[in-house]
Amino acid sequence: MPNKRFRDRTEAGRFLAELLRDYGGRDDVVVLALPRGGVPVGYEVAKALGVPLDVFVVRKLGLPGYPELAMGALASGGLVVLDPGVIEALGIDEESVRLVIDAELRELQRREALYRGSGGQPELQGKTVILVDDGLATGSTMRAAALAVRQLNPERVVVAVPVAAEETCNEFRDFVDDVVCGVTPRPFHAVGLWYDDFTQTSDEEVRELLAGAQHAPTRG
Repeated sequence: MPNKRFRDRTEAGRFLAELLRDYGGRDDVVVLALPRGGVPVGYEVAKALGVPLDVFVVRKLGLPGYPELAMGALASGGLVVLDPGVIEALGIDEESVRLVIDAELRELQRREALYRGSGGQPELQGKTVILVDDGLATGSTMRAAALAVRQLNPERVVVAVPVAAEETCNEFRDFVDDVVCGVTPRPFHAVGLWYDDFTQTSDEEVRELLAGAQHAPTRG
């Protein structure tokens, strides 16, 4: 199915869950979804596998004056991943980089408090962590998440998405333990092209899905 389209993130999550069924019913598995779009996908995966769901917040570090272009990313736990080639090529000074990091760190902390309340991050040491998003284009956000999760000593790190650029999927095979990309259409262009409904997921939807996952039964 090289050019499969998904109706919405819920359908994509159920499709992805089928590809991950070997991880189902295990007490050492946790799904970490990248907000916001990854959460509806991750919710369906966690529900189908009978495993816990949580969020792993990652923020793009945009170039000063051009926030849509990334010079790196910031992830839960405060890990900063920078692209020194971009920073040097454009002559961005250290103070400007620090200002962007500080602003995004405030937003990251706001989102973590909003989504998780007073609860801290889940214990990941010795776990199999499945990182889920709604798709991969360049993969910079997921790459930051995978690198940050590695610092928390999991047993295995799995990257799982319903749709992705094939080249990006292949790049992940070098530094995570398993990569599950549902479909890798050509030409790819953008994640949103492979969804009929790619409406932005709201903070409230994220909160509702996380609350629903907490009350869902897990397989023992």
